[in-house]
Amino acid sequence: MIAPGATIGIVGGGQLGRMLSVAAAQLGYRTHIFDPHEQPCAADVTAEFTRAAFDDRAALERFAASCDVVTYEFENLSVEPLAGIGDKLRPGTRSLAVAQDRATEKSFIERTGGRVAPWRAVESLAEVEQAVAELGCPLVLKTRRYGYDGKGQAWVRAPEQAADAWAAISEQPAVAERGMTFAAEFSIILARGLGGEIAILPAPRNDHRDGILRTSTVPAGPVVAPLVPAAEAMARAIAEALGHVGVLTVEFFACADGPVVNEIAPRVHNSGHWSIEGAATSQFEQHLRAILDLPLGSTALRGNGATMDNLIGDEVHRWPELIAESGASLHLYGKGEARPGRKMGHVTRVR
Repeated sequence: MIAPGATIGIVGGGQLGRMLSVAAAQLGYRTHIFDPHEQPCAADVTAEFTRAAFDDRAALERFAASCDVVTYEFENLSVEPLAGIGDKLRPGTRSLAVAQDRATEKSFIERTGGRVAPWRAVESLAEVEQAVAELGCPLVLKTRRYGYDGKGQAWVRAPEQAADAWAAISEQPAVAERGMTFAAEFSIILARGLGGEIAILPAPRNDHRDGILRTSTVPAGPVVAPLVPAAEAMARAIAEALGHVGVLTVEFFACADGPVVNEIAPRVHNSGHWSIEGAATSQFEQHLRAILDLPLGSTALRGNGATMDNLIGDEVHRWPELIAESGASLHLYGKGEARPGRKMGHVTRVR
């Protein structure tokens, strides 16, 4: 176990790093943020901040030397520079490498016994057209790397749209995935400790708009509930196969014949923000407990459930009414400009 007073390094200075830093301070730990931006929002609440490029190996080594353990808050990072951190890095680079490439991720999930939508790896228009012929329409193209919140994706709803969709993702290596018919989306958020122990939060139902998560609701309701045991089993198998340490999030489609994995994230996740007020142990504290080799906390609900709503772009300007609302817990990320599609904060209501 790493005792309070130690320094936790966090690669990435966005809102997830910010909330990890707040949770760390409550437990008596210091954080050190590593990020290339001049003033990332996590720097407002951390003990130390190093500004350097994510692929600056020398800077990463100096940063890691000042920390007792290191983690990361997002997966669009080069694996090779982080590999130099060694055993201090939790989760390790294997989780990162699998999650940041959609073709690698889907193959890995299938090897663990998980179910994904029918798919093909594509690197040319001819391969896209072949995938359309084999998988049918609708079909979605997703770039293998660097796509999130609906970015790097294009739909093929009829065969003649293949060329336009391929151009829309800038002809980058991608996966072609059959469009799934599903009743809901939900996620399994688990934490796995160094000794292999696992704790799983109640599954939230997730509602998206324009590819961005808007609302997460716990309990997930009657459509999702029957699928949770099978989904939890898949998530456990993925975490164990990775040797993952920390929080792992697995996103699912609720299909008529069972849960289908959409994607994984080797980190704390937007759909788990409700847990700050809504669970006995938040996903952020749970992640820290796991990487610090502390006992994992209770995942029990507080109250009868919770709903989390993201504040996107100009919605952040509603903060005066939200902060005045009885029972609403407002979290603003301190990001400055409220650009369209930018996650500026969230509000949670515990029932």
